[in-house]
Amino acid sequence: MTNQVRKKMVNWTIALATLLFGGVIYYFILQFLYLPSEDLYNFPVPRNAELIKENEEEISYDWLAASEENGIPFGYELVLKANG
Repeated sequence: MTNQVRKKMVNWTIALATLLFGGVIYYFILQFLYLPSEDLYNFPVPRNAELIKENEEEISYDWLAASEENGIPFGYELVLKANG
């Protein structure tokens, strides 16, 4: 019986470590995809967003991942929540 308990503990440990490692990797990938903009008080801006217009009152970007129908990607929502 102790061998079965040990196997279960090892399996649970591996499963939890895998989830934790995956979460950490996912978080850092999300942080890498977005840059804090100094002009926008460190608001995260996607690296592949194209600057369309910039003047004293506004800054406009074009980003293909965002759309009016589907909104912003889930990963960007996570970054916005993580950055407050």
